[in-house]
Amino acid sequence: MANRRNFIQKSILGSAVILAAPSILSAASTASGAIPSAKIKNNHLREKFKPEWKFGMGGVAAGNGFHVNSDEEIRGAMDAAWENGVRYFDTSPWYGLGISERRMGSYLFNKNREDFVLSTKVGRLLIPDANFSMPDGLWKGKLNMNYTYDYSAEATRKSVEDSLHRLGLAYLDIVFIHDLSPDNPDFSRSDYEKYFEQAKNGAMPELTKMREEGLIKAWGLGVNTTEPILETIQVADPDIFLSAKQYSLIYHEDDLNNVFPVCEREGISIVVGAPFNSGFLAGKDRFDYSKDIPEKYLEKRAELQKVADKYKVDLATAALQFCAAPVVVSSVIPGASSAAQSAANAKSMSVNIPSDFWKELKTKGLIAQNAPEPK
Repeated sequence: MANRRNFIQKSILGSAVILAAPSILSAASTASGAIPSAKIKNNHLREKFKPEWKFGMGGVAAGNGFHVNSDEEIRGAMDAAWENGVRYFDTSPWYGLGISERRMGSYLFNKNREDFVLSTKVGRLLIPDANFSMPDGLWKGKLNMNYTYDYSAEATRKSVEDSLHRLGLAYLDIVFIHDLSPDNPDFSRSDYEKYFEQAKNGAMPELTKMREEGLIKAWGLGVNTTEPILETIQVADPDIFLSAKQYSLIYHEDDLNNVFPVCEREGISIVVGAPFNSGFLAGKDRFDYSKDIPEKYLEKRAELQKVADKYKVDLATAALQFCAAPVVVSSVIPGASSAAQSAANAKSMSVNIPSDFWKELKTKGLIAQNAPEPK
């Protein structure tokens, strides 16, 4: 991390004031075109909400993902993000089974509510359980909660209300239906189909109702595969999707060629989650929330690193800028467990990367020929 910070400090364009300016982080300042702002659907004209800031902060670390982080460490990470212009924060009841929401809410409580955007998720209801633990799971430390899946209208309403209590907020900007995806390790294929049908008749219309009530501004899915996104567009009226692990330097073709064109046509924006493939592109020994790293991706990371070294580019910085480049992407939300990591992530968005770097990645077949290049 020290090497990365040194690189970023030498490469940032302009002053610290420029780094912190919201315009640097806004979608408007980096897009080469415009996402359609409104679409006639269900017999009405409606502008679809999206984060104003092109760069945000994910809440997995705030939920003690991978390792225990203290309240002070997470507060420091959020403070560093805020000081560097970050105003979009993403969390979930699933992240630490309530811990992430409580920590993020505590930090944001005294901020002007109109100065930030916050997203959380539904799909799991938390159940008090003093003895529940996940020794082999993602969430470390004491939990005090168990969970159950429920994508019904009633459970969705309860989940939103519970999140508001944990966060200490009066409304939510974005709600994502979480992990409603065939890759969910708790699901069989038939489970996924059953839950999707439940959400189609329950969570989706209920979130639309909450949007009309003003309790939320937007809704969509937060998933790790593309199938549920495309299916939801066919049966409901979503505003925005959180696509995690699907658009990164490691792999991106499915999102790029199948999801992004449909979303752009529909006026739906994309939040890119896990832009480092859960730390892999930032040098961690894990890949997509697992310690099992496929050999082909180790080889690809090594090839990416060679090109990065040639152009004196920080690979993690390149990973973030790559994810932010498509017009349809409204925000990129890497996580952070320390102030230094949080500041480095935010400042990466203002580093100048030579255009020849991206061209060489395409020449070597390391990124798709039609992948948008950061400007």
